[in-house]
Amino acid sequence: MIAADTSTWVAFLEGSPGRDAELLDRALEDRQVVMAPVVLTELLSDPKLPPGVSKTLKQIPLLDLQLGYWQRAGALRAQVLGKHRRARLGDALIAQSCIDAGTALLTRDRDFQVFAETAKLEFLLGS
Repeated sequence: MIAADTSTWVAFLEGSPGRDAELLDRALEDRQVVMAPVVLTELLSDPKLPPGVSKTLKQIPLLDLQLGYWQRAGALRAQVLGKHRRARLGDALIAQSCIDAGTALLTRDRDFQVFAETAKLEFLLGS
């Protein structure tokens, strides 16, 4: 199973080329994709998102938020910020969801590198 960050989903939905978009396409065909709740929220926040795409995105299984998730996400973000590195709240929440589930993350966002260095986030950087 894999999850995809908003950056990869946007690229995929726009038909942009890239390794991550290809991997997401293949994983969707194999029904091996799960959705981080924060990513779903970000995607559904687009007022121009076509209703059919919205409906499809809502059908992808969500990663469950496990007991203590919010505390672990806060601690993860604090660790990254303590290294004087950038740690956006949404990225920390997405990273913690994937870490808890042991799920790899597809992304175009290099900001996730610091979460991989700090915790056990497995991620695949695309372009």
